[in-house]
Amino acid sequence: MGWFKKFECYLDALLQTFRQTSILALFPVFILLFGIGEVSKVAIVFWGASWPILLNTISGVKNIDSLLVKSARSMGASQLTIFRTVVLPASIPSILTGVRLSATLSIIVLTGAEMMGASAGLGFLVFDSQAKFRIPEMFAAIATMSLVGLIVNYSIVAIEQKVARWKEDLPVGG
Repeated sequence: MGWFKKFECYLDALLQTFRQTSILALFPVFILLFGIGEVSKVAIVFWGASWPILLNTISGVKNIDSLLVKSARSMGASQLTIFRTVVLPASIPSILTGVRLSATLSIIVLTGAEMMGASAGLGFLVFDSQAKFRIPEMFAAIATMSLVGLIVNYSIVAIEQKVARWKEDLPVGG
């Protein structure tokens, strides 16, 4: 969408409408469509995680230095070659930022989904422990979720440092 302006014009309003719809408010709809269980949780997490990746990818493609694209065009590169060798590599940092945001959002959405319709999982444990006044278990589950989030975040940062070695201002820890 960031590369093809007309495509973005046609789809932007629809995508913005979908994006503004509350993720957890859609959970009952996903249960109706996919049933109670893991499939509905995976679907709702996928739905929620898609938006930061999509928006950061579009932004990354739009904010590529136009001099790079013009230089490739002046050398006779085709649209596909420009996209593959200039646009995609230059937008990788933005895409991975979207992945990092999505990873955090995924943990939040999964926790909420487990609180609403599950009998297991960290979200369920937090909710169940709170209801039964087992405060140490509740905080242990919260700390575990935070630890999982940190591990995922630093893993994505490490991948970004390997994939985008050419980018000099990569953060060490995020």
